[in-house]
Amino acid sequence: MPTYTFVVNGRAVTVDAPADLALLWVLRDKLGVRGPKFGCGIGVCRACTSHLDGAEIQPCVTPVSSCSGKTVTTIEGLASGDDLHPVQEAWLEQDVAQCGYCQPGQIMAAAALLKNKSEPTDEDIDRIANVCRCGTYFRIRQAIKSAAAKMS
Repeated sequence: MPTYTFVVNGRAVTVDAPADLALLWVLRDKLGVRGPKFGCGIGVCRACTSHLDGAEIQPCVTPVSSCSGKTVTTIEGLASGDDLHPVQEAWLEQDVAQCGYCQPGQIMAAAALLKNKSEPTDEDIDRIANVCRCGTYFRIRQAIKSAAAKMS
């Protein structure tokens, strides 16, 4: 079986895995990283949203072979030590979460959006399109706007 070496949340890892194994299963089952959630398995619900070299990805459809030599960041690696990322702070301040299942993916998608667009419109925010079965979309939008203000 091939091995792949990459960085996950600041820690270098090497894993033995089939080339086409989804990164989500490597993270969860081989590395014990539980933040990215399995939702649909086809990259639509976005509950697993993470970053690969700073760009948003869906680990459920990203083969581990595409990660070799790169950096993967999940919700567990978004904060800087004890200092939360501004999106995480805003999520708490706006009391966004209900069940919490989709929240890691929501936060990672919001962080990617704000990295590329410092003053997102409602349309920009709605386009990230993560599925939230609890329907906290209004609070998600408010938290993203609050985080954008903190980051500017």
